[in-house]
Amino acid sequence: MPESGRCVSYSTNKLGIISLSGKWPGYSSNSYKNVRYHKQIDYWGKRYNIDPNLIKAIIRAESGFDRYAISKKGAQGLMQLMPDTAREMRVSDPFNPEENIAGGVRYLRKLLKMFNGNLVLSLAAYNAGPGQVKKAGGVPRITETRRYIKRVLSYYDRYAKA
Repeated sequence: MPESGRCVSYSTNKLGIISLSGKWPGYSSNSYKNVRYHKQIDYWGKRYNIDPNLIKAIIRAESGFDRYAISKKGAQGLMQLMPDTAREMRVSDPFNPEENIAGGVRYLRKLLKMFNGNLVLSLAAYNAGPGQVKKAGGVPRITETRRYIKRVLSYYDRYAKA
């Protein structure tokens, strides 16, 4: 069991919906109040009508607020934009927080429009790609993607309550 008795457990029902319970190791309620890049997150959230708490949740899940993060697959920056997506979203420097947040929020807005405002499908597409979501006709049966959705939604809930 993780330090301080904190643990997270999850279960999947017959429909493939993941349920989480427990506490996230290493995160106190105070950690949800101390977020860097507030100004950029608030600005781009208002500009594209995306809740800043959702943007914070995605950044925490994607990069842990590390502006220099690079994934094994090549996603870059705070919102972990793939190079082609970054170009499409007019991001010339994915490690620049302002540009990365702007591009990530533009991309999320595009996905929300594509999936008729369905947040779960949009998050699945943000993680696995819109083609995977369309092919599956819903959330793909990809463990990483299902865990990602639950992680983002959990962070989102915690930021909203902070």
